[in-house]
Amino acid sequence: MKITVQKIKKGMRYLRHYGFKEFVIRLQEKMEAEQVPYEPWYERHRASEEELKKQRRQSAGWKDAPTVSIVVPLYQTQERFLRELIASVQNQSYERWELCMVNASGVNHVDAGGARHVDAGGGSPLAAVVQECAGGDARIRYQELGENRGIAENTNAAIGMATGEWIAFMDHDDLLAPDALFEAVALIRRGPKRGSAVERPTGLFGAAEPVQYDMIYTDEDKVDMDGRTHFQPHFKPDLNIDLLRSNNYITHFTLVRRALLDRVGMLSGAYDGAQDYDLILRCVEQAQAVGHVPRILYHWRSHKASTAEDPFSKQYAVDAGKRAIEAHLGRLGVDGEVRATKDPGFYAVHYPVQGTPLVSVVIPSRDETDSLKNCLASLERSTYTNYEIIIAENNSAAETFAYYRSIAPQQTEREGTVCYEGRLAGGQRICVAVWKDGFNYSALNNFGVSFAKGEYLLLLNNDIELLSGTGLEELLGTCQRREVGVVGAKLYYPDNTVQHAGIVVGIGGNARGIGQNMFHGLARARSGYLHKASLAMDYSAVTAACMMVKRSVYEEAGGFTEELAVAFNDVDFCLKVRTLGYLVVYQPAAEAYHYESKSRGSEDSPEKVARFQREIDAMRTRWIGILKNGDPYYNPNLSAVRPNYELRDNSR
Repeated sequence: MKITVQKIKKGMRYLRHYGFKEFVIRLQEKMEAEQVPYEPWYERHRASEEELKKQRRQSAGWKDAPTVSIVVPLYQTQERFLRELIASVQNQSYERWELCMVNASGVNHVDAGGARHVDAGGGSPLAAVVQECAGGDARIRYQELGENRGIAENTNAAIGMATGEWIAFMDHDDLLAPDALFEAVALIRRGPKRGSAVERPTGLFGAAEPVQYDMIYTDEDKVDMDGRTHFQPHFKPDLNIDLLRSNNYITHFTLVRRALLDRVGMLSGAYDGAQDYDLILRCVEQAQAVGHVPRILYHWRSHKASTAEDPFSKQYAVDAGKRAIEAHLGRLGVDGEVRATKDPGFYAVHYPVQGTPLVSVVIPSRDETDSLKNCLASLERSTYTNYEIIIAENNSAAETFAYYRSIAPQQTEREGTVCYEGRLAGGQRICVAVWKDGFNYSALNNFGVSFAKGEYLLLLNNDIELLSGTGLEELLGTCQRREVGVVGAKLYYPDNTVQHAGIVVGIGGNARGIGQNMFHGLARARSGYLHKASLAMDYSAVTAACMMVKRSVYEEAGGFTEELAVAFNDVDFCLKVRTLGYLVVYQPAAEAYHYESKSRGSEDSPEKVARFQREIDAMRTRWIGILKNGDPYYNPNLSAVRPNYELRDNSR
């Protein structure tokens, strides 16, 4: 990494903001070499001239092709950046566009060298640049506002010039890839996949099956001052409402159907600095479907005056983002407390528990009494006290039963099943139900649930230790949201490395591509790619080692699939919940130690190998769609092997 004065100044800003310890952690992350270097990867994957020619021929024949109006508010824009922006639009392989620019600089302008000057009457220098670049092209439209009305109102003025069916938003110093509009319009024409719960915010907000996209976004990266050096790619998932409440990950390049914009209203000056965040949230709430193009199609200019380079320069934008999320929750009638994190532009939403519903904690267990005692002790430290504990006992030794009788002294029998009942020190019911058959994790959980009385279920391994007294509340408050079916926690090994931070389906070498825990092995102090290890977000699955689920959803999904006795049962269950239209949420505010060994032993006996292969085959049969097409909560440009959001190496 080349050391420059600008980078030194940036480092000093980070040091002041984070403090020495956090600064060192972030510096180490920055200094780590990319496993797959991005710049050569980008050069391999950008559209070739031959591909662009093919796109021009193809799109010229589209009979239903919409006009896309790209709106750009100009303010003290450098001439060089403006010329490059206009050229990037003119070079689009899709030609049904118009570029609507408004200049809100007033009489104060910045010339090509960056120096400010005052006009002595007549048109502005930017007007002359636009006229020269346009060369008579009527698709390029320009207007002088004469005053700065704020970023939202300036953008609204540009929208007022637009005549297209779609409005696309672009910053005044950024660049479009030449295939940006082609790829977006191609997706618009294809329309939503039938039954796609991810593309359907309407499924989240209660409307019917969508027939069209009302909003599209793409992946993006950053470019240096020269406009040619690409870095820090942002590979996004498909629509992810919990991630969107944690960070405006959609940002660039966003296109909105004009009819949707007319319904939700224009940009609001009350959120200047986060006006795009507010608009995106309002659009997502009412869109029939939101589409995502997983290609780098927008280049965000990073220079000393940009937010991309100095995220600490606009605290007002952070505050506006917080208010935008609060307004979004308010419109939906969701009780949530929005908190800004230490990373500018990133947020955490705390969902307070509504009422005091009973939570049934179901713990499959065999021997390992010390682990179980530790697990129960962590539950007893919880600030939420209305819970019961169901231990699904599976063929333990006699001394373990002596422990059971010490905590649950009353022996009963129900339909041939021996149960031990008792009360914890806090008065909570504890039940030990004895399962006499061989080990089957799915059957054990279903068996334990049959003894539960709670409205919510917390499935818990006996080697889990909740790290905070509020962990149970964080899981429950999130799970109570009507659209949520399952919530998972952030789990660590005893050496303070991550064991689980959500599961992506269809990646991983060890489980032959069925699924893998994300950020496995990441140091606890780190937050991973774009802080995702520390952000609440939706996944296709979470681990059942610490999983909360609505009782009604558990029953609607049919519980755990007992054919999957050991492996993949939690992934299968979460996918069943997803097909019912519920969200599976990773909630990092609920943290726990998982005392599972990093190397538990291989499936090396003939019986275990055969069983493991049967379960792999069962998953491939049941879920071939997502395994073949890819997890919608994971970007297809990212690794199919390593669970750390690194670039996919095509040689693997």
